[in-house]
Amino acid sequence: MALAAILLWYLGIGVLAAIGAVTISRARFSPRTEHIFFGLLLIPIAAMYLAFLAYFGDHSALRLEAYAVALFAVLGLLGLRLPALLVLGYALHGAWDLFHEVLLYPGPASAGVRSVTAIPLAYGVFCAAFDWCMAAYFFTRQAAWRR
Repeated sequence: MALAAILLWYLGIGVLAAIGAVTISRARFSPRTEHIFFGLLLIPIAAMYLAFLAYFGDHSALRLEAYAVALFAVLGLLGLRLPALLVLGYALHGAWDLFHEVLLYPGPASAGVRSVTAIPLAYGVFCAAFDWCMAAYFFTRQAAWRR
């Protein structure tokens, strides 16, 4: 029960963080600058898993995590030309976040699967909520970003 409360709390925080990011970016940036900002932001967001890998000291997942960071970096950079790829990049990153979260807890979902990289409790839920809200927002902004 306590874990469910924590996960719901972080889900709400992720949604509120996305609302804040959208509100501030629309107020401060032109559509083109906003597009560039969020395209480049996907790179350090993805690289956080390398920081967790180094912090927790389990380097057995380094190759997988490095490939994932490279994929998200490519999607972020290509998303600067094709906004649909930015939508895809954030949506996939949200799934990657949730994948990490699910593998942290023993049970049927993680049976026989080794965790990729340890992450702080509920980080995956927070990030998935943020990423998916941002992907939905980017979907609505594609026309403005193409101009």
